[in-house]
Amino acid sequence: MNDSSRSSSTTRRRMRSGSVALGGMGLLAAALVACGSSSEPDKRCVDRATLEKLNTKECKSGGSGRGAYYYGGSVSKNRVGGGSFDKSAVTRGGIGGHSSSSGG
Repeated sequence: MNDSSRSSSTTRRRMRSGSVALGGMGLLAAALVACGSSSEPDKRCVDRATLEKLNTKECKSGGSGRGAYYYGGSVSKNRVGGGSFDKSAVTRGGIGGHSSSSGG
């Protein structure tokens, strides 16, 4: 293989890997936008009395029935706060958006 064909081969390889990296970044950006644009607030299965986060099956019919869905807010030390059991009381922003709520 002479120098010119080696150089051409190296250039093609570099361009191909650059295209793959740019394509991957595009896919990542699209995935982030899709995840952040949902109008549905986050929901978690929670014990109504203790506000302890539970396994999702505790909120499904046929489970023990002790859980209810809690919308928005956050989890700290396996307890929820800053959200509501009333889905309509919670709004969700897009990327970087903040949840807001009332009562609970």
